[in-house]
Amino acid sequence: QVQFVESGGGLVQPGGSLRLSCAASRSIFNSYGMAWYRQAPGKQRELVAVISIGGSKNYPDSVKGRFTISRDNAKNTVYLQMNSLKPEDTAVYYCNAQRGLGGSPPVFASWGQGTQVTVSS
Repeated sequence: QVQFVESGGGLVQPGGSLRLSCAASRSIFNSYGMAWYRQAPGKQRELVAVISIGGSKNYPDSVKGRFTISRDNAKNTVYLQMNSLKPEDTAVYYCNAQRGLGGSPPVFASWGQGTQVTVSS
């Protein structure tokens, strides 16, 4: 069973920052790009950042310039640095593998537990 372990979420005020982490198996890191997704209450899960094996990155306009994805292949970990957070960023954040730069569905049907991000004053 695929395992992704997300961490780093919390409660932050608007304008604040958080850094999320996601650990996965070495075989996944060696084979795929990685992506962060989020799901807000009552909404569909959406892609927020993707990084290829080679380090190319892509973001939707909603987070571009505020979020930065990075990966540490030695630690099998992908990160999401989130700055200038807004209340609309409130969601559960998940990671999964990606074959492209966001144009493909997530590789695996199974998801981790996610990490809650709440942006509120």
